[in-house]
Amino acid sequence: MAAKTFDMIVIGAGPGGYVAAIRGAQLGLSVAIVEREHLGGICLNWGCIPTKALLRSAEVFHLMHRAKEFGLKADGIGYDLDAVIQRSRGVAKQLSGGIGHLMKKNKVTVFMGAATIPAQGKVSVTTDKGTEELAAKAIVLATGARARELPGLEADGDLVWTYKHALQAKRMPKKLLVIGSGAIGIEFASFFNTLGSDTTVVEVMDRVLPVEDAEISAFAKKAFVKQGMKIMEKSTVKKLDRAPDGKGGGKVTAHIEAGGKTETMEFDTVISAVGIVGNVENLGLEALGVKIDRTHVVTDEYCRTGVEGLYAIGDIAGAPWLAHKASHEGVMVAELAAGKNPHPIKPNSIAGCTYCHPQVASVGLTEARAKEAGHEVKVGRFPFIGNGKAIALGEPEGLIKTVFDARTGELLGAHMVGAEVTELIQGYVIGRSLETTEAELIETVFPHPTLSEMMHEAVLDAYGRVIHM
Repeated sequence: MAAKTFDMIVIGAGPGGYVAAIRGAQLGLSVAIVEREHLGGICLNWGCIPTKALLRSAEVFHLMHRAKEFGLKADGIGYDLDAVIQRSRGVAKQLSGGIGHLMKKNKVTVFMGAATIPAQGKVSVTTDKGTEELAAKAIVLATGARARELPGLEADGDLVWTYKHALQAKRMPKKLLVIGSGAIGIEFASFFNTLGSDTTVVEVMDRVLPVEDAEISAFAKKAFVKQGMKIMEKSTVKKLDRAPDGKGGGKVTAHIEAGGKTETMEFDTVISAVGIVGNVENLGLEALGVKIDRTHVVTDEYCRTGVEGLYAIGDIAGAPWLAHKASHEGVMVAELAAGKNPHPIKPNSIAGCTYCHPQVASVGLTEARAKEAGHEVKVGRFPFIGNGKAIALGEPEGLIKTVFDARTGELLGAHMVGAEVTELIQGYVIGRSLETTEAELIETVFPHPTLSEMMHEAVLDAYGRVIHM
């Protein structure tokens, strides 16, 4: 049977893969995409999107409890967990269906099945109808990643959950342990804590949200503790003793080591959020000579694997593990496959966003990293309490921080915690893309009254010119 030939084959239809397919089609390439589970991948079905829907429900619930502050009345406030979950799944389903529509519209051929690469330029797809043999000059690996499972802390879906179980929670945890305080862990901790779970977060590093600027982490931690969370830093969950009740619930005794001592604590639910591992297995990568380092495919700045015509994008190609990085890489490799000359991605100009309460967002270097890299820095800060819009919104707790190179005025990094900072961060991202200095930012007129004015003030503060503080 002759192989079906395309210009480009994409393996994986998450935010990296489906965007690569669309861009390839726009450039006139004939494109096939292979997906073994859901169009839209983890992001649309089990990650970014459904979690934001859950967090929105928690945010509205939190605001309802504050009704009196706004001169409003809300009595008998409660929630229906099943309905909250159902709304989240509905949002995911709507967007996943939209990807199917985009594939049709762009004339991308979709194969639902598991792919292997038997030889350079060849892809074999096992579908429920049999095996399809495909061929292309360009093959894009966009197979994503899955939750890391630590020995003894494996999920069982009843007492110990991964993000997937948490997204379809069968019950409301009374006493919840979250292992890991990266974006995924802290978002679920925030969601369940807001809805009333007694929540403990254990983090092996010396602070929560360890990739963020230390000052932002400290601010966020203070807010979490005020909301009733227990935060344990420099702590490790050594083992979990499970005592199921036979009805899908029960008790878990966690052995937590901190400062050389081990204590035991009892919970009814544990969420494990200890990182991710790349989906590199069963693709035939080793036989092709693809280099794999700690479950991630090694690539150059153009996402090339070193095997002619084979690219790897998104989570499988390593940090930062962000959907928007994957999408941008997808566009870049499609352009390379079409003979164009795109710019490589600059990881330092990709923003990270965490949708806990308060939100956290950042781009570029932290103050500590900037100093480590040899920069003499100017640092500016502006608190939400000094901003009219933040006070009018009833959101006076937050901080915006900017880091500049003292010699050149280059914006090295920006870090934020507070209401809607995940939307604000993009201003600084554009600034970094345009290679702006403090001079342009100082001369930019920000509209009033907006939260964005704080971004201006944080720049002014770095240069001793702050107005409202």
